[in-house]
Amino acid sequence: MSIQVFVPEAALRELRRKAEERGISLSEYLLEIAVGDLDPSVLFRRYIEGALDLIHQARLEFERGDLRQASEKIWGACALAIKSHALYERGRKIESHADLWKYKDEVVRELGEWVRTAFMKADSMHKNFYENLATNEDVKDVLEEVNKLVSTLSEKLSGKDA
Repeated sequence: MSIQVFVPEAALRELRRKAEERGISLSEYLLEIAVGDLDPSVLFRRYIEGALDLIHQARLEFERGDLRQASEKIWGACALAIKSHALYERGRKIESHADLWKYKDEVVRELGEWVRTAFMKADSMHKNFYENLATNEDVKDVLEEVNKLVSTLSEKLSGKDA
């Protein structure tokens, strides 16, 4: 479920600045603020749920023709899925973009080289949010690749006991 909330412009600028400093999307940053103090055995589920929600929102944005917003949500879904895996499998909370890039290699080793491709395509969507250069076909392709990643990790982690 998605709701609209009024955030004063000054606060929104600060939230965006802090998210950008960490190399993550505003959605990721807000989720981390909301659930950051949860136990890792619960937090990994919130991350994967957030990834699933972002995939859904990306589809809606794509259907509306807002490729920039769809792109950022695609990147956020990918990042949250990888973070969820790190929490469950290693008890490790990923805090930076650089750590996310390094950790994705562990998921690649476990699931296959297609994960690297999906991750790198998703990263191009993060860039597209700022540059707005991707075509409709580019965004659709990456949405499907990241959906596969999120779905695969969701299925894998849904069988885990909290």
